[in-house]
Amino acid sequence: MTALSININKIALLRNSRGRNYPDVQAFAARCLDLGARGITLHPRQDQRHARYSDVETLGVLCQARCVELNVEGYPAPDFLEVVKRNKPAQCTLVPDAPDQLTSDHGWDLRKDADFLRPVLAELKALGIRSSLFIDYDNQDMHLAKELGADRVELYTEPYAEHFGTAKGEEIFQGFAAAAKRAQDAGLGVNAGHDLNLDNLAKFLTIPGILEVSIGHAVIVECLEQGIVEVLTKYAKICQQG
Repeated sequence: MTALSININKIALLRNSRGRNYPDVQAFAARCLDLGARGITLHPRQDQRHARYSDVETLGVLCQARCVELNVEGYPAPDFLEVVKRNKPAQCTLVPDAPDQLTSDHGWDLRKDADFLRPVLAELKALGIRSSLFIDYDNQDMHLAKELGADRVELYTEPYAEHFGTAKGEEIFQGFAAAAKRAQDAGLGVNAGHDLNLDNLAKFLTIPGILEVSIGHAVIVECLEQGIVEVLTKYAKICQQG
């Protein structure tokens, strides 16, 4: 079974656009958990244009009460790390985002970024926070993530989603399967996320050993089109089979 973690950044973006707590981020997260999600993901960026650092505390309390995991993603800037260390989520996923970046679009260069990542990963481990590194599927240095101290990698799945259902799609899918195997052989757990949706998720989860998927943008769009009950029920069923 694969754990389904719902990224609620887009709900936070809607909230921020009106300057008050509507929609209520905590209430939406709770609704997702009621409907079968097994965790919540939050990616506060440095400008806090959607998820805020204060949301980490609020959702941490919710997830702890529900006995599910909070996954906090982001670039390991000092202010981000301070929030993570203070709230101690179950998992922290480190992402190489620039401050003005629209959305995540690449993984870490594990050779170039090794000296930067190693002490951060050591801090997380000392606090009992499981760590994950955002990684491109064609990265041949997957084993370095383990050597640097990471517990897991999160495969950046936009290339899979972009080419899903095309002639090139099967080749890329096999590349992701090989990437997962390289990570697992190195002793790493494997998560995945970015542009996974109801159409492409089931095939992706035929890759053995995917521990967690985090899905946000697609969930919100699909909820607008189909309704939250139907969408979350479908996702929960796919992940139970994964």
